[in-house]
Order: sequence, then C-alpha cells, then structure tokens
Amino acid sequence: MAYDGRIMRQALARFEEDKQRREADFNQRRRRLYDAEPRLHEIEQQLRATMPKLIASALRRGTDPLPAVRVLRDENLELQRERAALLKGMGYPEDYLEEKPACPLCGDTGYHGGQVCRCLREYYKRVQLTELSRMLDLGSQSFETFSFDWYSTERGERKLSPRENMERNYDVCQDYARQFSLRSDNLLLMGQPGLGKTFLSACIARVVSERGFSVVYDTAEHIFSQMEEEKFRPDDSPAAREDVLRYQQCDLLIIDDLGAEMVTSFVQSALYQLVNGRLISGGRTVINTNLTPRQLGERYSPQVQSRLEGEYHILPFFGEDIRKLRRKQM
Repeated sequence: MAYDGRIMRQALARFEEDKQRREADFNQRRRRLYDAEPRLHEIEQQLRATMPKLIASALRRGTDPLPAVRVLRDENLELQRERAALLKGMGYPEDYLEEKPACPLCGDTGYHGGQVCRCLREYYKRVQLTELSRMLDLGSQSFETFSFDWYSTERGERKLSPRENMERNYDVCQDYARQFSLRSDNLLLMGQPGLGKTFLSACIARVVSERGFSVVYDTAEHIFSQMEEEKFRPDDSPAAREDVLRYQQCDLLIIDDLGAEMVTSFVQSALYQLVNGRLISGGRTVINTNLTPRQLGERYSPQVQSRLEGEYHILPFFGEDIRKLRRKQM
C-alpha cells in the first residue's frame, strides 16, 4: 500500500500533537495527586532512583549486583503496595499513575513490525478524507444517498433504460469501492455532463479512502498543469513536483473531466505517460469524461486510446442532465 507523503506528514503531525496532549494531561493529573498526597511523589522518586544507584554501587565494588537487586525488589514491592493503598484510599485504581500508551500495539510510536500501525493509519484516513472534501462534497455524496429517481425508465431505442443502466453502473462502482485492491480494474466513466459520473467517483473515493488506501482526486486540467510546471520549471515548483509524485504513486488516482483541458503536444505525452506508467506500476485509475469513444479517439493519440479501450472497464452514462431537471423543479 502506498502512502501519500503530504498526507502522511499531516497525519504524523496530528498523531504527535495528540500524543503530546495525552502526556500533558497525564502530567497534570499526576501533579494534582502529588499536591493532594505528597507521599505519592516521594514513593515515585524512590522507585526511580534506587535501582541505578544500587547497581552502580555494586559494580564499583566489583561484586555481583543480584543479591542487592533481590533486596531492592522486595523494597520496591513494598513501596508499590503503599502507593496502591494510598491511591485506593483516594478513590483511584492502583494503576492510576502508570502512563499507558493509547495504542498497546505500537506503544504510540506509529509503527509496528516495520509497518505503519493501524493507529497511525486511522489518522492518515481522517486527513485524507479532509483533503478529498476540499474538492468533493463527501458530506452528501455517498452510495447511501444516491437516488435513481432522476433517471427515466423509458428504453426508447436502447436495450436498457437510463435507470437500468444507472443501476448497473451503481452496482459496479459500489462493488469496486468495497472490494478495491491493487488488482482491481481501471474504470472509465463516459457520458454527457450531469449524469452522476462525478457523484459516483466521489463515492468511490470516500469508501476506498476509508478502507486505508491512498486516494488522489483531481481534475485533468490541474493534473496536466502541475505536470507541465514540474517538467519545465522543476526548481521553482516543489509543490508541483510533490503533486506529480502523488499522481504517479497513489493507490487510486481519480481524474475528473478528462477532455476539458486544452490539448497540446505536452498534454498528449503527459496523459500517455501517466496512464501507461500507472498500468505498469500497478496503481489503479478511475477517469471521468464527457467525451464519446469517437471523440476520445479524435482528441488523443492512438496509444492513449488503445490503453483506455483495452485496459479500462468502460461504464457508459446516458439520460437527461440531472442538474437541469433539478432547476426545472425549483
């Protein structure tokens, strides 16, 4: 699983902030208890100071420290019993002054067994959803809130009605999101504006992100702008360089509104490099476009068309523009 560097830095910052806040709360709690019962502070100091002093003394004399350690153990057990009795008398559990990690798996380091721990992954998911929310209305765009009421049940000359087609697309997208892996298909959502392509893409982004995968959502126009900036002005564009790495390395890249950008020789080359590079690296991609298959072929190179038609699961969208239908009812 790939992690977005920018998202991970933000996640780590929040992770450390919460860790420091817990430590500060614990220290404040401990000080209050020491003020209420000074003997607790004395016991804590004794427990901390006795062991190193005793071992150092034994080593200086060249004697075996183990007998002294046994004596110390008995003394410490007595101090611990006294501390437990004091805490119990104050109405607190015996371990109230023991600082425990929020995550017992990694001990609040964020890493376990050489991998990102599940606790840090939760921070990563929350930060990523916040980032996605800047471009998408994740508050209202979900599979649960999707409505088929705007799609006609009339088939006309088609084999499927707009509603039947949308039900099929919905099922494909929902299954895609819930079962997403780096072995999933790539998706190409094609159709006129206002038919739900961006809505379903947002649903996919939300679910895949919640499952812990790295997701980047951006418009085709901005993607190519950043790639051009990174290529021709690399020294002046650290943000563009970082964005391009995100496009290349994320688990799922969602490209919105392919075809709205101005096509240049650079865009032709950049699109091929991005699409082909992600196919080779194993990253998954979802592309939305208002273009028809014929328009895609006319607009982009045969190499791009070949990759899109051969390596992507194509979902056609048709029907009436939902945004226009909503305005009519207002």
